[in-house]
Amino acid sequence: MHAFAGSPQRSGTRGSGMSDDGEMIDHVAIQCANLDVSAAFYDAVLAPLGGQRVMDFGDVLGYGTEFPSFWLGRQTTGEGFRESHVAFQAPDRAAVQAFFDAAVTGGAEVLHEPRVWPEYHDGYFGAFVRDPDGNNVEAVHHTFAPPG
Repeated sequence: MHAFAGSPQRSGTRGSGMSDDGEMIDHVAIQCANLDVSAAFYDAVLAPLGGQRVMDFGDVLGYGTEFPSFWLGRQTTGEGFRESHVAFQAPDRAAVQAFFDAAVTGGAEVLHEPRVWPEYHDGYFGAFVRDPDGNNVEAVHHTFAPPG
């Protein structure tokens, strides 16, 4: 799936290839067995994180805040299933909980309820669910203590 030609370009990039906000990934796309079911799932779980559907090309949907960074499309290549993991940033722990609640309300399989994951770092608060295609989808909030 590649329907990104013609997508608006972001401004403010540095010569290093990194965006001004320091993020390395520009966008991620996954293929879905049932786009309508997956779209309903992501519409619900991304809303508490401040995300929404910002582009709709029919068979390809772009999610983000102002610019799409996460894309869904109908499965058009390959056979079988290969699990992907996608982690969405949450503005706070309450948003992680709201993401989780929306997913569970929608019938998502729970992988891990919201909690601190000290094995990642002391301020890592995340929740993990399966999307309608079986992918591992996470909402995470990072709280870092000042050095000292």
